[in-house]
Amino acid sequence: QVQLVESGGGLVQPGGSLRLSCAASGSIFSIGAMGWYRQAPGKQREMVAIISSGESTTYEDSVKGRFTISRDNVKKTAYLQMNNLKAEDTAVYYCNAFLRTGSYSTTKNYWGQGTQVTVSS
Repeated sequence: QVQLVESGGGLVQPGGSLRLSCAASGSIFSIGAMGWYRQAPGKQREMVAIISSGESTTYEDSVKGRFTISRDNVKKTAYLQMNNLKAEDTAVYYCNAFLRTGSYSTTKNYWGQGTQVTVSS
C-alpha cells in the first residue's frame, strides 16, 4: 500500500521560512511528477508547485521567487522550501504524486493527508 506522508508544517511569523517534506512509502516501482497543493478555508485547492521526474518545475505565480520545490529520488521524497512567508500562504498543504507500483501497473495519482501551515504574528 502506497502512502504519502507530509511533515514540516507549523506556525511561523510573516517573513519566516518553513520546509515541507513528502515521503512516499510502500510498494513503489517508479515515481513521476510530484507536487504540492494547498487549500485555504473556504477556497478551492490550488496548485503551488510541481516537479517532474526530469526535475523541471512549475510554480503558481504568487509563490514564484519565494518557494522552491525539489526532490530526492533515492529517498522518494519531495520538498517545498518556503521563504518570506505571508499571511495569505496560510493553508493546509497537500503532497501529490503520480507513481507506479509495478512494472506492469498503470500510473496512479496519490495524495497525502495534508499538513497545516499558519503564517501569523
